[in-house]
Amino acid sequence: MNDSHLGNSLFGRDDGDNPAGARPEGEEVPAERHRLPAERPPATRAAARRRAEARAEHDAELAYVDERGGDDDYDDRPARGRRPWIPLLLALALVVGGGFVAVRTLGVGMPSLGFGSSQAGGDYEGEGSGQVDVKVEQGDSGSAIGARLQEAGVVKSGSTFAQVFATNPDASKIQPGTYRLRKEMSSSSALTLMLTPGSRTGQAVTIPEGLWASEIYARLAKATNTPIGDYTEVDPKQLGLPPGASNRVEGYLFPSTYEFDPKTSATDQLKRMVAEFKRQVRPLGIRADNLNRVMTVASIVQGESRAGADGPKVARVVENRLKPGGETAGRLQMDSTVHYAIKKRGTVTTTAQQRETDSPYNTYRNQGLPPGPINNPGVAAIKAAAAPAEGNWLYFVTVNQETGETKFAETKPEHDKNVREFRTWCRDNPGKC
Repeated sequence: MNDSHLGNSLFGRDDGDNPAGARPEGEEVPAERHRLPAERPPATRAAARRRAEARAEHDAELAYVDERGGDDDYDDRPARGRRPWIPLLLALALVVGGGFVAVRTLGVGMPSLGFGSSQAGGDYEGEGSGQVDVKVEQGDSGSAIGARLQEAGVVKSGSTFAQVFATNPDASKIQPGTYRLRKEMSSSSALTLMLTPGSRTGQAVTIPEGLWASEIYARLAKATNTPIGDYTEVDPKQLGLPPGASNRVEGYLFPSTYEFDPKTSATDQLKRMVAEFKRQVRPLGIRADNLNRVMTVASIVQGESRAGADGPKVARVVENRLKPGGETAGRLQMDSTVHYAIKKRGTVTTTAQQRETDSPYNTYRNQGLPPGPINNPGVAAIKAAAAPAEGNWLYFVTVNQETGETKFAETKPEHDKNVREFRTWCRDNPGKC
């Protein structure tokens, strides 16, 4: 690298071996340089003589150094104060040394720079061996899980596992339960195994969208060999229900697939489902004072449709029919609410007798929404209820029960036409309506 430009910048002027004003060796000094000053008084002459003697002594020393030449360490080299590469090396040493201290001190979050591993605590290599069960509790963070794994001998460092956990977007899918792992696994291998279906030792049970709480209890009891009475006797206040739920379980048992250890109590099972509900719904930003209303509409959307693309339109129909003084007089007249009131499944429609059932959930007899949710809806129905589509529809009917095709109408005559299409399909498909 050509660094001649540095002489006049960072390190001061550098003119080589001959400082400014120095005359090359061998050049004759002009005679006028040795001209004596004019006559001076005795004191002045004595001082001048002493200066002349000192100058002569100095010149003799310089001549001696020039004669020694190669025997002198400083011969043919710049003066020590004029070596521009020395400050450069010092600056580089400070930068590298500072980086080394930062990496060693901070550990994670700093680049390696070749000074050693940036993962705090180290890690095992490979898939491990043997067998060990580790329990993950509800609400455990990556650090908490890492600490449990380290204590069980699964990973070498809980902090290293926490770092791997934080960088894996699927890590949030880890559910509470007991996991069957191996001893001395790498952190990445342990996390991968925990995300693998079948790694949990508990009993899996799937809760579909739209079930009533009583139907959920029956499924849980069968899957976990827990008496069904244990579920009906659970105090809702022990489940961590959100404030807007008003201590009602219906609507807040989130539909999903769960795994429960054989000894998990009915209370803890329901707590898990409520916790999952809160985890799923929290990002939607629903206010506590509006939660029961949103969940009630969502349950109707879930019960009346497949809550896919049509969900927001069904939610709009609900809102439009609630307006007083309109064509519907504020009555929803939804069959799903009657089914809930009489606790009967198996049919799409209701009979005239069923529609006369005396129940606050019967929206044929009562204006407005029912007191609370009529089932436990999925997240799509909840989103639809929270943000209905724009439109003036007052009616809808699913004209094909196999495909879910649903037609919407703004007027009664248009709706009657769609109802005739539905009845034709039912006639052509016996037992499916």
